[in-house]
Amino acid sequence: MPTYEKPLQIDIPVKLSELKIAFSIAALAFEGDLPASIFHLQLITKDVADWKANNQIIAVFHTNAGHVTLNDKAYNAERMVATGNPYKELVAALMKRGVQVELCGATAAVHHWGNADLLPEIKVNTDAMARMSQLAQEGFVEIAEWS
Repeated sequence: MPTYEKPLQIDIPVKLSELKIAFSIAALAFEGDLPASIFHLQLITKDVADWKANNQIIAVFHTNAGHVTLNDKAYNAERMVATGNPYKELVAALMKRGVQVELCGATAAVHHWGNADLLPEIKVNTDAMARMSQLAQEGFVEIAEWS
């Protein structure tokens, strides 16, 4: 069966030469089976690649989304499953595209997670609110991802 694309006129084209974005991800809302925050990160990294823009993109996972940063063993223990972390490949792909992924230190402390529980190259900050404040003062635009 043929598919027909409907025309879509872009009335406000956006093309940036530079951007600094900080995603505050406290919970996972979903677009189908994909966390919306990861979908949005994929979308903006595609845009910056198309624009060839200078960029800094930071994703801070905290509160009810911290488990996204866990390795398989820690994820299984935290979520009481035996599947491993279903987000690990998505997170690795984002990091490969230049996204800095961070875990809130306060979230880690509450859950008793250590650095050995995390996926490779995940950075831990003091706490998400302090980090987001710091990034705002450095000129980052905050995108808050809530459920």
